[in-house]
Amino acid sequence: MVLDTIASAAVAAGRDPAQVTLVAVSKQQPQEKIAAMLAAGQRVFGENRVQEAAERWAPDGPNRPEGLELRLIGPLQSNKVREAVALFDVIETLDREKLATALAGEIARLGRAPRLYIQVNTGEEPQKAGVAPAETDGFVAACRERHGLTIEGLMCIPPEAEAPGPHFALLARIAARNGLTRLSMGMSGDYPAAVRFGATSVRVGSALFGARG
Repeated sequence: MVLDTIASAAVAAGRDPAQVTLVAVSKQQPQEKIAAMLAAGQRVFGENRVQEAAERWAPDGPNRPEGLELRLIGPLQSNKVREAVALFDVIETLDREKLATALAGEIARLGRAPRLYIQVNTGEEPQKAGVAPAETDGFVAACRERHGLTIEGLMCIPPEAEAPGPHFALLARIAARNGLTRLSMGMSGDYPAAVRFGATSVRVGSALFGARG
């Protein structure tokens, strides 16, 4: 069971398992699987696409229970920012100046501020979103000072072909020097390692729901 594995990894690292939040990645999952997860008490879910999330978790819809925390863990286009700010409790994929500007504007307009994470491209992979590690300190400062945004933490997705540990360690170092204590890192294949390196949330899909159809 995923929660048991998280707890074991946390204890092995000398951490309290309660410090780690399980984010159930519900993208493209059938509603019956989501319903079963809700019935089991899971309340934190991650979605990759704004439109899919809006259809599944509409604020006034039947599928959105009290106490739900909804996280955007996929790329955010600037033209979807208004909808994202209204819908999500956490946005984990802030990665560019244009998006920071748009988020600041919508937060001011709606009077609603999702918690924000900056996505760091720790492997500097050209096909992936995220700020380069060497540019992250400057981007954190710009978000805070130029745009007035409160940054809660950092997020990363290590390269598939590389050991994840060094990437998790790098993210933790960047967070520490910027005074950030929240780390969203680790997925189905590597979340125990992420917990050992200090993850405060892990994004788990297939290990919870099984492979998507």
